[in-house]
Amino acid sequence: MITAGPLLLAAIMAAITIAPPTTEADFVSLFNGTDLQGWVGDTTGYSVESGAITCGPKGTDLFTAGDYANFVLRLQFKLSAGANNGIGVRAPGAGDAAYEAMEFQVLDDANDKYKGWLKDWQHHGSVYGIAPSKNAAAAMRPVGEWNDQEIVLDGRHAKVTLNDKVILDIDLDAAMKDGTLSGKEHPGARRSTGKIGFLGHGDYVQYRNIRIRTLPAVSAPVAPAAPVTPASPMTPVPPTTPNKPS
Repeated sequence: MITAGPLLLAAIMAAITIAPPTTEADFVSLFNGTDLQGWVGDTTGYSVESGAITCGPKGTDLFTAGDYANFVLRLQFKLSAGANNGIGVRAPGAGDAAYEAMEFQVLDDANDKYKGWLKDWQHHGSVYGIAPSKNAAAAMRPVGEWNDQEIVLDGRHAKVTLNDKVILDIDLDAAMKDGTLSGKEHPGARRSTGKIGFLGHGDYVQYRNIRIRTLPAVSAPVAPAAPVTPASPMTPVPPTTPNKPS
C-alpha cells in the first residue's frame, strides 16, 4: 500500500475542492479563481476560498470593474442555510443596487425563517421589487450543493434559468407598466448599462465559474421609409449633370 505524504495529500484535496474554470465558446471569465483582480467595491468583506468568491459576515457589495449592457451571465453559487444575497446588473457602482440598479435575488427560499412573510418578488431569481420568479425552491439544489444559474439580459428582456429550469422570463417594461410590486421607485430598472455585482447581507454565499457573453446592442426600431412617388411620364426628368473634376 502506498501512503501519500502531507504535501501530496493537500494537493489532491485542493484539486478535488477547486472546480476547474469552465471554458465555453464566446464566453469570457470574470473571475480568475485566485483573487479579486478585476473586481471593485467591498474587497474586504469578500474573499476567495477554495476557488470561489466568498461573501463573509461583513460582505456588502462587490462589483466588476467594467460595465456590461446586454449579456448572458453564467455562474455557480452555493448557499449556507437561510442565506440572502443578490446579483446586481447594470449597476452604477454606488447607492442601493436594489433600486439604483436591478437585483436578481439569491436566497435560500426553503429556510424556515422566511416562511409566512416572504413576498413573491423576494424569492430566488426574482427581480427585486419588480417581477417574481416561479418555482425557484423546487429548482434549487440542497443547501451546501452548487447550483448552476444563467441570467440573460437583452434590452428589456430578462430571463433566469436555475439548474436547467426557467424560473423567470419577462419584459421589464410590461412588468412595470402599472407600477412596481414593491410600490417604490426603481430607477435602475431603466438603466441600459452598468456593473455586475454580488449584493451581500453578511451571509455566507459562494460564487465560482463566473463567465459572460456579451450580446449586441439593441437597435432602435427603424421608421418605414416614405413612399416614393414615381415621376409622371408626361414630365421629362432632366439628366443628371456629373460633378466637375476638381
